[in-house]
Amino acid sequence: MSTVKSIKLVLPEDEVYLAGSSIVGQLVLKLRSTLVDPVVKVELVGRGYLEWNEEDNPHLDYSRSTVCRNQAVYISKAQNFHVDDGWLDSGVHTFDFHFSFPLGLPTTFTSKIGLISYFIQGTCSGREIVLAKEKRYLLLQGTFGSALRFRMREDPLVVEARKDAVYLCCFSRGSVILRICLQKNIFSPGETIVFMTDISNRTCKYIRKVVFAVHCIVLYRGFNSRGEQCSLEDRSEVTRLESRTNTAPFQVMRVTSMLVLPKPLPVTSMLTRNEIMSFRYELVGTSNFPCTSSTMVGRVPIIVAIPENSSGEQSTENPCENEGDNSEGNALDDRDISEKDTETIEIKSSE
Repeated sequence: MSTVKSIKLVLPEDEVYLAGSSIVGQLVLKLRSTLVDPVVKVELVGRGYLEWNEEDNPHLDYSRSTVCRNQAVYISKAQNFHVDDGWLDSGVHTFDFHFSFPLGLPTTFTSKIGLISYFIQGTCSGREIVLAKEKRYLLLQGTFGSALRFRMREDPLVVEARKDAVYLCCFSRGSVILRICLQKNIFSPGETIVFMTDISNRTCKYIRKVVFAVHCIVLYRGFNSRGEQCSLEDRSEVTRLESRTNTAPFQVMRVTSMLVLPKPLPVTSMLTRNEIMSFRYELVGTSNFPCTSSTMVGRVPIIVAIPENSSGEQSTENPCENEGDNSEGNALDDRDISEKDTETIEIKSSE
């Protein structure tokens, strides 16, 4: 029977730590009997790892894949506790520990290709034998890239997408215009993205639904077995919202929507020499073209960053409220659209 009855790490529950902050906790050790020459320590470790398979040579007649891998150690600290007289009596013993997260650490992240994880591990050893240990994973919000808030202005942003089609069944043409308006394009993890979408339906069919989502585009960098550098770009949804619009033929509908970013969330970054992955984001609006297999997609690039100070005053002018806005090409009051007031509906995110 082991001398150690139990070992426990006491940490704040569901805490999201910020790079540059500190973590304070306790290691609680419960012994059945006296332990001579114990080694009690707590470690803070942060690691990144990625792996994927890709075709070795796509021009060959046969398939042969190779594995691309990469890894990084972001932080590795240990705190050893001094034991008076070189022994611990039976009972409960408490050890306080404290660690500081350095600035520049990446955010906790997990995907099918790679991961970035942080954990605290407490161990109790005797005579070079590990008697007990416990590991607790941590959530860390990185701040690298927060300087983007000072290099880029938070100006209103308008993106317009248009899709044309020809209906052979009734010998008619049609088009759909998706116009997405943002008050700003820089957001913090956990912040709510509020945006307006004008759906201009210039077809003879109804547009039943528009799907909005925030996509995270990750660029991975690894090395194959021959030491050659390889890269892979992967896209995944961070948050999603479906809007039932039912936009009638030759009508314009305005939709006000909200999407809440999760926390923690990797900040927008560039793939530097020492990084194994980088992140960027897009707000994507998607709608199936009426009575066709085509899909219309509008993409708005956004930036995820951590504000170092409270953000300044933001513009209160809404570009979507100006119907005479000189956006390129297609004004919403085109003569092909019936003279009807634009309908407005409000939809909130349901994560």
